[in-house]
Amino acid sequence: MNPVPEDMENALMGSQSSHASLRDVHSINPTQLMARIESYEGREKKGISDVRRTFCLFVTFDLLFVTLLWIIELNVNGGIENTLEKEVVQYDYYSSYFDIFLLAVFRFKVLILAYAVCRLRHWWAIALTTAVTSAFLLAKVILSKLFSQGAFGYVLPIISFILAWIETWFLDFKVLPQEAEEENRLLIVQDASERAALIPGGLSDGQFYSPPESEAV
Repeated sequence: MNPVPEDMENALMGSQSSHASLRDVHSINPTQLMARIESYEGREKKGISDVRRTFCLFVTFDLLFVTLLWIIELNVNGGIENTLEKEVVQYDYYSSYFDIFLLAVFRFKVLILAYAVCRLRHWWAIALTTAVTSAFLLAKVILSKLFSQGAFGYVLPIISFILAWIETWFLDFKVLPQEAEEENRLLIVQDASERAALIPGGLSDGQFYSPPESEAV
């Protein structure tokens, strides 16, 4: 026997899969479909997904944690008022931690504006903040004299660097893929609901309709 051509096999497989999908759609309870659609639409009406809300909370934690470390550093190095005046009013790039705090404020404002207010679904904003943070911290570590000022000369730059990259990982591998998956599920459920509405529920395989016989004259 001659082997079945590959095109014919693909056509047969596609036909079988289409019949199977139609049977699956026909077997789904319309009430369940509507419940799923309402649940997905309810998530959309909330305005922001749970995973995106978690990301925004982590961005807020980034700002608060860096601020807390900076305040501790101010208090350790001779009192908050004196050290604050020295680092802010008499700012020196080579010895001040004030710019690391401003870097955290920059990340917070850009990311909250982009992913909470504007609800972007792209990575360009997080790429910008991470690139600026990484470049600034690397330059500051190389050029400044932070390492000669105690433990905070190591802690603040390292913590800021790590938090910035954790935010990038969380958005790129958790937030955006999960939201895209939920959107695809909503489209699939809506498509299944439309196809199920077009399939008559009273007919089954092998069941045909025959008109009544006309009476003989």
